[in-house]
Amino acid sequence: MVIVFGNLGTKKTSAQIIKLFRVDELVGMQVVAVVNFPSKEIVNLISEFLVMRGIGKDKEVILIQSECAVENGTCLG
Repeated sequence: MVIVFGNLGTKKTSAQIIKLFRVDELVGMQVVAVVNFPSKEIVNLISEFLVMRGIGKDKEVILIQSECAVENGTCLG
């Protein structure tokens, strides 16, 4: 998965989100992610950020999103 983080650029992750979502559902979606962790190699891919998500009672992935659109790369606090 590749996400555009505004002035932080484009970063890749090994998150297995596309197993549960179609690519067309993810294009344009804004999600919450942590980008200040060091990169980590996971299954021959360098993961550059962590997608924040919850796991539902039936093990479904729940992506954490903003209530309204924000500028890509906006810092949260």
